[in-house]
Amino acid sequence: MKKTITAFLLTLLTITLSAQTKSTQTSPALSETSPENVGMSPERLAKIDAMLQKAIAEDQVPGAVALIARNGKIIFHKAYGMADNQEKKEMDKDAIFRIASQTKAITSTAVMMLWEEGKFQLDDPISKYIPEFGEAQILDTFNEADSTYTAKPAKDQITIRDLITHTSGLGYGVIDGDERFRKIYAKAGITDLFTTEDITIAESVKKLAKLPLHHNPGDAYSYSEGLDVLGYFVEVISGLPFNQFLRTHIFQPLGMNDTWFYLPNEKQDRLVTVQQIKDGKWEKYPETFYDTDYPMKGAKRFFSGGAGLSSTAKDYATFLQMYLNNGELNGKRVLSRTTVRSIMGNQTGDLFGAGLKHYGLAFGVVSDKGQDSGGSGSAGTFDWGGYFNTQYFADPKEQVIGVLMKQTQGNVSDETGWKFRQMVFAAVDD
Repeated sequence: MKKTITAFLLTLLTITLSAQTKSTQTSPALSETSPENVGMSPERLAKIDAMLQKAIAEDQVPGAVALIARNGKIIFHKAYGMADNQEKKEMDKDAIFRIASQTKAITSTAVMMLWEEGKFQLDDPISKYIPEFGEAQILDTFNEADSTYTAKPAKDQITIRDLITHTSGLGYGVIDGDERFRKIYAKAGITDLFTTEDITIAESVKKLAKLPLHHNPGDAYSYSEGLDVLGYFVEVISGLPFNQFLRTHIFQPLGMNDTWFYLPNEKQDRLVTVQQIKDGKWEKYPETFYDTDYPMKGAKRFFSGGAGLSSTAKDYATFLQMYLNNGELNGKRVLSRTTVRSIMGNQTGDLFGAGLKHYGLAFGVVSDKGQDSGGSGSAGTFDWGGYFNTQYFADPKEQVIGVLMKQTQGNVSDETGWKFRQMVFAAVDD
């Protein structure tokens, strides 16, 4: 009886939290139209098509899905090459890709939705909500022989803003640029990026909280596991498992039905294989510190806020369109226009890049200098990519979205990313 009541209350809580507010604005869901209807050149889009076909023929990538939208209308959505060369499986437009770090923007969106409800302030210390973080400590000395270390107190504490903007001083385990932190994280048993193991994000974050930092919080930009910490933070604040919060608050309201941490059985055959090129042939990338089949197998309990999701080009374009609409899509208000403005603002000063971009709340944002340098879009264009060779960008001024999905690892001579972006903006014809 007690279990029944608990299940009922959880269901009631989920229903209550899942409802998005209705908006006085109603922007339609993404639909298709001709390029001419939205001021794009069919002939120049044909050059993008030819470029991608040539890249496949030259083995730059084994396969890809490209999507371009303008003014809320899809005007280019094509699949190229193979989803799995060894299995002779062709790529389809609705193929599902591991989007890795493209997960970060979705996690940040979840955080900001809770922020809008007055649950916390961005400059609150994370230890207020996850006590295991305690007082921040910076790495002082490191013993190569056994990976032991000493640490010294930081002058500032890690804030929620620091975690979103990669200025917390946390590291990134196996992909960290500092070997000392790779060894410290390995010894502590930190789970990085993806796993099939039976562990939760809460368990990993609590281990991470005890480790030293690269630098004083707020003093430098260091790409990190901060968004994984915030995935657990969403659980703490909302009372829901992180995957359930995303499903009920973002994916279902926006119609992102192909975006998951772990794919339902009926969707698994659409997952693209991660491939590497070896001796001139594409083959499945071997298991390293992770199994590339993690979206389909294992314990399926690790909801990585920094890297765990898989999605389609259309689903991710839908998410981006919500941002271009200033937080609304199809009458659902996910974020306020004023919140989107803050998300796109410069959160890190001069700490990020060489002036061509600034870093917002989990987006890179093109500056005036970046706009003038050419090929990146207007000032305000926001973007990021993923570990398995996926890219996206969205230009609020031109109302243009570009999504290019691939799945490769290892050394590839892939030039499609920069060419696609440059050529999309060159196809504007109004």
